Amino acid sequence: MAVKEFPAGTRLIQSEQNLTALHVIAKGSVCASYPGGTFYLKKGDVIGVCEIFFGSHFITYETEETTGIASYPCTSAQLSLLMSRSVDLANMIVSSLFRQFREIYDQYELMRFDCDNIYHFLMDHYEEYKSFCVKHGITPRALPDMEDLAPLTLEEDLDSWLDVYYEQLTTMVTEKSSKFHKPDFLAGVVLKADQDIHRIISICRVFYDYKADIASLLMNENRLDFFDLYASLLYKIGSNDPDSTKVSAAISTIMIQLEDLPSIDREMYQQRAAEYRTKLENLGEAVEREATTVDDVPDVENSMNTILTYAEVSGETATAFREAVQKFARMTDKNASDDAARKLRLSITKLFYQIYEKAFLKSVKDPSSVPKVVKMFFNFGYMDEHLAGLDNAAYLYKIVDRLPTDPKRKVYTAYEWFTAIYKGAKEPSRNEFDSDFPTYLREQKMSGNITAADEARMQNDPTEKVLFEIRNMFPSVNKITFGRVLSFCPVFSEHNVLKDLDGTLVSADKVEESFQKIRDIDFSAYYRDVIYTNPDIGIGKESVGVEVLPDIILMPNVGARGIAWQEIEGRKRTTPARMMVSIFQMEDLTNILVRLTGDFRWEMCKRIQGARWNDISEASLTSEYFDYIQFYRKNHDLSADAKDKIKLSMKKAKNSYKEMFIMDYEAWILYEGSGSPRLNKVSRNIIFTYCPFSKEIRTKLMANPLYKDTMSRYDIKLAQKLHHYDNIFQKLKNTGTPIPPELLRQREYLTK
Repeated sequence: MAVKEFPAGTRLIQSEQNLTALHVIAKGSVCASYPGGTFYLKKGDVIGVCEIFFGSHFITYETEETTGIASYPCTSAQLSLLMSRSVDLANMIVSSLFRQFREIYDQYELMRFDCDNIYHFLMDHYEEYKSFCVKHGITPRALPDMEDLAPLTLEEDLDSWLDVYYEQLTTMVTEKSSKFHKPDFLAGVVLKADQDIHRIISICRVFYDYKADIASLLMNENRLDFFDLYASLLYKIGSNDPDSTKVSAAISTIMIQLEDLPSIDREMYQQRAAEYRTKLENLGEAVEREATTVDDVPDVENSMNTILTYAEVSGETATAFREAVQKFARMTDKNASDDAARKLRLSITKLFYQIYEKAFLKSVKDPSSVPKVVKMFFNFGYMDEHLAGLDNAAYLYKIVDRLPTDPKRKVYTAYEWFTAIYKGAKEPSRNEFDSDFPTYLREQKMSGNITAADEARMQNDPTEKVLFEIRNMFPSVNKITFGRVLSFCPVFSEHNVLKDLDGTLVSADKVEESFQKIRDIDFSAYYRDVIYTNPDIGIGKESVGVEVLPDIILMPNVGARGIAWQEIEGRKRTTPARMMVSIFQMEDLTNILVRLTGDFRWEMCKRIQGARWNDISEASLTSEYFDYIQFYRKNHDLSADAKDKIKLSMKKAKNSYKEMFIMDYEAWILYEGSGSPRLNKVSRNIIFTYCPFSKEIRTKLMANPLYKDTMSRYDIKLAQKLHHYDNIFQKLKNTGTPIPPELLRQREYLTK
């Protein structure tokens, strides 16, 4: 067989590529990689022997140096025949198989150890961090993802005997005097081993994903990580403190861990490490800034008394709340999970919303006389200057009268939103049972809680409307956007401030910029189809798109999540969706809005399709995606590797079809839109059909074979639609009739 040479760095085979041949390495070396593992093949090794059973590759192969390859066309059905033609080739195939099995199995054992090791590393260092904080009178900060941190568990692990079995099998089959050198038997050994190897690599991918997920707690682009916890602690205690050496040592240990993690962005790591070293050098020379005192910001002194007095709550409520907050402020670990801490946070939460209600209803009667600290309470959940930290309290006081929101641009603070409902500019949101305000009143009447007269009176009562919003949407959404539901407390506290407040304050400009980034990729994200008719000029029914951007409501907390609460108002499809994020957003705002856009697309499609949202006989985004996930195991367009990834992703999505779609949509916007493939071809085709890229991106990706067929079909359908409008326009021109602006806008929209 002729040997073909490839220069170093040549990608010979990409994962998911069809397998049509086995390739023997005649000289040189090849790097074989899969998620979580890398091993090297040398002269005499056979590329594809681990995958031939499946008919497609789940390993990627790239030359390390100038490499000679001899290729033998072969499929699983032809393997026995190929091995019968050459004893030497048969021995080479089997020997290489066992060598590769050993490499992959060894990496499986190493990764299992690594996952266990990094979990305990994080838990131990978090406890150590909290101990340092307690010792120095500093409230420890909590990371949003720490609540979900748990040791790795596998649904199904490898059998304990597998390692010994292959050791013995290797000895039996590779001995020169072996009685097992029969082509059919050897082919069976290879094909059976392929299934075991695929299973091992599938588990390695679970290890890899787990390790990557929790490794992001060590360092991530949002700086909500262990590196920042320890570095900030060191900056606070100073280099002359006796514990500074121990804290520095912990940071060095974290950096050693980061050096060995392939999932960490190397450029980000180098930048953060350099920044840390620079600050460390200047730490000893820095003159410690004098601490802010109450005298520096006298207007926030005794904030809680001012707020409670303004709200005119009962003395019993005021006393209970004051005592609970003071007790909370004295807690060393405000995120503690013990029963006493949980009950204390629940008590504060219940009283907080009672105070909010009374203060809000008083404020709308005389908005001009609301004290600034009360405005801080409404917009930030602020209650006490010492709990918030005097620096933070001073900052909130400075900005509260000039917040960068704008209801005209659909970005509201919580207070602006409740005011809009009170004034009738907005209707109350649906409650957690998906009932809107009129439906809720009907339910109350039917259950006997109110009379028909009460229902009629309450329908248009602004106080009842806003109380419905504050009592139903507000508590649930405030907790969700905070991000750590188990340790949630609505009162603004310094320990939740993980990043600079000024940099995390959400503004109308930031929201518009983020949505523009999304619409530059998914141009039709917020378009809804409406029917346009104009019989006077011969236009019967034309479906035209209308863009309706969502309302964004900023919850009064320092949080890390967002939620798409409802996709429309009432029943009218051209009303804006409602999305909520924290007013101080610790996570990347664009990434959160991408996720919420995916959620909106799914829910809007369900709303339009109604009961048939998952009926494949009526093509839609939800029905096609539902069918794809439900029957992926039988889908011949998916490789074994792709099916395995879907299984793992579904576990991550907690078997939610919607959550699975949102994960794919995030990959679509954040990666595929920039030409970095992440999805399998079935998922890619579905999402492209219903969430097509903008024309600029389609043009860039046209040369990519992954998108070519899908784009060609899209272009054909687009040309048909444009031709339809061109015919309408020509008829109108022939009769001297002006073209309606609705149709002009629709044609322009189609060309995007």
